[in-house]
Amino acid sequence: MVYADFAANWSYGFQDPASPNMLGIIELHDAIIFYLIVVLTVVSWFFVSSLTQKDFLPHLRHGDQIELAWTIAPALILWAIGIPSLILLYVMDEILDAEVTVKVTGNQWYWNYEYSDYIDNLGEHINFDSFLVQDEDLELGDHRLLTVDNYMVLPVNTSVRVLVTSNDVLHSFAIPSLGIKADAIPGRLNSMGFVITRPSTFYGQCSELCGVLHGFMPIGLHAVNLNSYVNFLNSFR
Repeated sequence: MVYADFAANWSYGFQDPASPNMLGIIELHDAIIFYLIVVLTVVSWFFVSSLTQKDFLPHLRHGDQIELAWTIAPALILWAIGIPSLILLYVMDEILDAEVTVKVTGNQWYWNYEYSDYIDNLGEHINFDSFLVQDEDLELGDHRLLTVDNYMVLPVNTSVRVLVTSNDVLHSFAIPSLGIKADAIPGRLNSMGFVITRPSTFYGQCSELCGVLHGFMPIGLHAVNLNSYVNFLNSFR
């Protein structure tokens, strides 16, 4: 099966979900669209009827029942939209007992990833920088403005916590397929938790205007099985 895990030309809608967070966002979006279609249909019917039927407008203006209906119905629709929205917000805010923690630091104009749980062969925390691969260095199959030289690597079906901060100005760490986005603020740590449900390579971009090369600091993430993740960690030893 082929998944849409990166932005493509002429695409619209969401990328394919790869986490429960993103799946919840898509389901909430679809539910809200349903209510919007119902509201649009009813309002359009009232509008067209008032224009085409000369006897319709007086009943529309002086009906106690219709007044009651168009007061209660929007309130019920708002409840139907608001409650699932709040539930999803609280669920996405909840971080399970993290099995892997990665600190992400935004810089002008690249990302730094630090695996604070592990030590490299120099006795320091594993960390590396991730830069955009320039057009002249791209290989066949690479994605322009998305491919990076060093990818963040995370295991699937594992509770992951990402800590986000910045060394200079405001940045924003976002990966659409995972439904995650957090501002990188100098002097402050923002955290988010997620579980990746399938192996793939996911892409994102800085989502906060951070300077002249803002559009050239992509995010690349390899989601792999546990054995491949262990091999990735061992490569630093």
